[in-house]
Amino acid sequence: MQSVDVVVIGAGFAGLVASRELGRAGFEVVTLEARDRIGGRTWTDHRLGHDLEMGANWIHWVQPHVWAEATRYGREIVRSPAAEEAYWRGADGTPRKGGLAEFMALIDEGQQLVIDDVREAMPRGTEPTTGRIQELDALSLQDRFDALDLDPEARAANESVWVGHVNAPLDQVGLSSALRWVSATGGHWQLMHEASATFRVVDGMRGFTNRVAADVPGEIRLNTTVASVTRQGDGADAHAIVETADGEQIRARRVVTTLPVNAIAGIRFDPPLPEVWQRQNTETVASQGTKVWIRAQGHLPRFFAYASQHDPISVLKAEFYCSDEHGDSTILVGFGPDHTRIDLDDLAGIQAAVDACRPGVTVVEATAHDWMTDPLARNTWMTHRPGQLTRDLAELQQPDGVVHFATTDNANLWGGFIDGAIESGLREARRIAEALAPR
Repeated sequence: MQSVDVVVIGAGFAGLVASRELGRAGFEVVTLEARDRIGGRTWTDHRLGHDLEMGANWIHWVQPHVWAEATRYGREIVRSPAAEEAYWRGADGTPRKGGLAEFMALIDEGQQLVIDDVREAMPRGTEPTTGRIQELDALSLQDRFDALDLDPEARAANESVWVGHVNAPLDQVGLSSALRWVSATGGHWQLMHEASATFRVVDGMRGFTNRVAADVPGEIRLNTTVASVTRQGDGADAHAIVETADGEQIRARRVVTTLPVNAIAGIRFDPPLPEVWQRQNTETVASQGTKVWIRAQGHLPRFFAYASQHDPISVLKAEFYCSDEHGDSTILVGFGPDHTRIDLDDLAGIQAAVDACRPGVTVVEATAHDWMTDPLARNTWMTHRPGQLTRDLAELQQPDGVVHFATTDNANLWGGFIDGAIESGLREARRIAEALAPR
């Protein structure tokens, strides 16, 4: 049986950063990744004639952990195309067209009202469970909208904007998800919009994670699925046996699991996981949406479009121009609240969903990765259900004996983002290094 200091389960940002920090501190670390690639829920793949981010995409300099890593590895950013046109629904539900300034004026009051109490609810973005959020966490985002006196046109636009952020029906998402991200940007919703969906990494996330992986001193094994983690011994002899699906066993003084809360039940833990993990895994977190890439005919004007929170695609943006032997095309990216409402084999259905956002687009083909049915993810990016944040976050961050948990799902500042994954990897690497350091 191989014996190491630490086994890290998962080679996304959280796992790679934890492995790098522990390896460079002198510990023997083995990273086990079930996929045939690194990156986790970041994945740059060549589809529709272009390198596309099937998972996480945008970063920003107000996200301190990911920005530090981008600086470390010389990763540059580029702005997604600025919109020339905006589309949304009028008060009677019919499409409307205007400019960026007109749309921003439409949503300005509603966006502010949704998060107007953020400085009392979450005075510090790094402490998302401190403040009036303890009283407000039972509310959903829909509850907050229902309490606002917005006219139908402004309400539909504002709701769709937030569906794009939280990737789920608003009545299933905690108000906490909106408040914590705006708290992370000092209470400014405009900056939160920019931070979450504007600047992408040059050479993509694949180039980013490859640079981090190259800096990991220990071994990274792909196509290696962990089946079970069994804790044994007490005190100084406490350790875990990590067994893979192929029957290999590795003895480790510490184990770091980076699986999201929705997917962690895919590994058998003995003794079982702490009750907080079992409870949230059973409930699942709120995210249940989709991200779909669409190739449309011709070079379209740069645009963004919003339908309603009840449509299969609520948000649609023009991202890239392509020209090949088939002619000119525009690559669009769309987000919807329910992954079951997008069928990639039903091009007519996708065309109808696009028409609801932005009339006059001819869909040629579409592609996506269904993270909800991916057994290693079971969600897109983490958004909490009402009550989950204040009830569970502190406990989700605590190690269980020799088992540690590093995932964007239990980060403080930018939970659900790449930044949160890196934060959690750094946190658990420090804890393990302190616990295993010679006395």
